[in-house]
Amino acid sequence: MKKEIGYVISVAGIAVMALGFGIIDLKLEFLEGVAGNYIAGAGIVAVIVGVVISLKAEGGRKSKQVAEEVPIYEGVGKKRKIVGYRKD
Repeated sequence: MKKEIGYVISVAGIAVMALGFGIIDLKLEFLEGVAGNYIAGAGIVAVIVGVVISLKAEGGRKSKQVAEEVPIYEGVGKKRKIVGYRKD
């Protein structure tokens, strides 16, 4: 769920950047007094925040605890050697 929120924030940030750079010509009264650079900067910050949220979000297999690898020995005493690893 958090990944989708990050994606939405990133897309909204791209839209705000386009508005700030003048690619989208949208006349809004509350943005008339604000310079386009500030609007574009806010869009860039939103994109960065969205990407960070997407990357930090818990994924399916990534969030599970990683099994510890235990060595498998062959031989006895000092003549033992590791022949493989088993996930515990």
